[in-house]
Amino acid sequence: MPITANALYRDSFNFLRNQLASILMLALLTAFISVLLNQAFSPDAEQLATLAASTSDFASSTGMGIQEVIQQMTPEQQMVLLKVSAAATFSALVGNVLLVGGMLTLIRLVSQGERTSALRALGASAPDLPRLLLLLFICTLLIQLGLTLFVVPGVLMAIAFALAPVIASVDKKGVFASLKLSSKLAFANARVIVPAMMLWLAAKLLVLFLVSHLSVLTPNVASVVLTALSNLVSALLLIYLFRLYMLLRG
Repeated sequence: MPITANALYRDSFNFLRNQLASILMLALLTAFISVLLNQAFSPDAEQLATLAASTSDFASSTGMGIQEVIQQMTPEQQMVLLKVSAAATFSALVGNVLLVGGMLTLIRLVSQGERTSALRALGASAPDLPRLLLLLFICTLLIQLGLTLFVVPGVLMAIAFALAPVIASVDKKGVFASLKLSSKLAFANARVIVPAMMLWLAAKLLVLFLVSHLSVLTPNVASVVLTALSNLVSALLLIYLFRLYMLLRG
């Protein structure tokens, strides 16, 4: 029986509905951790205010692009910008690792008939987290490089690596073995992976658009809400990819 996207969507939404409380808790918890880490490692408010003012002045007065604005900054301002970027990247990576590890463990335990919770799933995923951290770091780096240089290679790598976290978590394979097998399976089943990833990207953009218009929220609360909703969308994609891999695995 051929694998169809409709059947995978139906199974994924059924799982999401049945485990909604645990998935929401996991999405909120990992979002809070991401925002907390970002706050902890970001420069202080005075440095951020100086950076924001100088960037605004450069852009408004000369119509410069981002690259030109960075070149016009002082070394101190460039260092602040680097710290901001590093803090955002690190916090997002850690949050994603916790979300992926916890979510895949939750799906696996529930699929085995065990009753679990978000905290238990997160704790049970601890042995897999170092491998997932390295895997997601490599995937993120390669995809970002591909998008920055030529766009298309980045998109192709995002598709190729889609199943890698599932493979690493379920079969306990190494990082490069997971990437290799994921690439093979992803391109062989592009008809059911590409539409799901396009929907995932569209949903993330929609979440970003909606949260950006919630001016009543403070910046920190808005960050938690945005990250939690984004995590919820990613959780649904992980359910879809997990179910797909289980069917491919036989």
